[in-house]
Amino acid sequence: MKTQLLFLSILFSITFYAQEHSHKSSGAITYPNVPGYKTLKTDLHQHTVFSDGNVWPTIRVMEALRDNLDVISLTEHIEYQPHSKDIPHPDRNRSFELALQEAKKHDLLIVHGSEITRSAPAGHSNAIFISDANNLMDKDSVKQFVEAKKQGAFVFWNHPAWYPQSPNGNPVLSDFQKNRIKNGELHGIEVINATDYAEESLALALENNLTIMGTSDVHDLIDWDYTEKGHNRPITLVFAKESSETSLKEALFAGRTVAVFNSLLVGKEENLTPLLKACIVVEDATYIDNTSILKVTLKNVSSSDLLFENQMPNTFYSSSPVFTVPAEGTKTIQIKTLERLDSVELKLKALGAYVAPKKHPVIQWQIQVKDN
Repeated sequence: MKTQLLFLSILFSITFYAQEHSHKSSGAITYPNVPGYKTLKTDLHQHTVFSDGNVWPTIRVMEALRDNLDVISLTEHIEYQPHSKDIPHPDRNRSFELALQEAKKHDLLIVHGSEITRSAPAGHSNAIFISDANNLMDKDSVKQFVEAKKQGAFVFWNHPAWYPQSPNGNPVLSDFQKNRIKNGELHGIEVINATDYAEESLALALENNLTIMGTSDVHDLIDWDYTEKGHNRPITLVFAKESSETSLKEALFAGRTVAVFNSLLVGKEENLTPLLKACIVVEDATYIDNTSILKVTLKNVSSSDLLFENQMPNTFYSSSPVFTVPAEGTKTIQIKTLERLDSVELKLKALGAYVAPKKHPVIQWQIQVKDN
């Protein structure tokens, strides 16, 4: 009997350990691929105890796997090391090395990055795809960006609307940033950082051809900062030719991104429109009995609730022109086509998406009507 109980105890422990380390989550983040590209789910701004975060680097890997991410970067502050008395680390690459070692066991890409942390006008910026973070530790801000470029880094401006840098909450494009852009040393800008969306940052991105970014900037657990509050973490969707660091880097420099936070999607029109179109699948389109009312069932294959407004010349029957297709759920609308048609062009404005400040994209689907 004791042997049987011991066996059951060991079996339970093995099962529990396997479950704990499977890193799977029922709330996995999903978005479809778009024509010609693979959609990579990335969070390229995170912190651990190796700067001012409160978790070990391996935890960031586990969280990313649970969230079904494809790529992360641990961007520790170069200049700000509040835990250095307890965790002394003269090598600024150590966080990346620990995460990389853990990720080798799993299908997750770790990009080497660091955060350059200076007061205004330089502000905070992330340099990713670097080769050695130690070489970025220069007291001269300009030299830091020159070194990042030398290492082939993609550099983006962090939380430009953050009030310690911009007291009125609006980003200011200083001569410092203008010169970095001119010299090819600044390539992107966070339009979404944590829970903040700054449309002024979006305007700067469009005006200066900067890549649009969205990041969690997480310091505590993702569960604490986002999941327990009913949110998915903010991410950047990157449209890459394949799932590799080389393709990711090419796509970021080319600006093929969409920033996402829950039901908010922000990106250049050429990137956001194909994504939204791919997110909605027409499951059924049939006429009701002998009427000219077309019943259309739409399925949302993404993790974002998608809010739409009818832009068709035809109105809806017994349903609002403004409606939501829930994340990974369905919604049925009824269109008054006035006559029975073989196909219909569905035309909807995506109210939760922005391609410019206060500008929503209009998406079109060609629907083939099924015979009753």
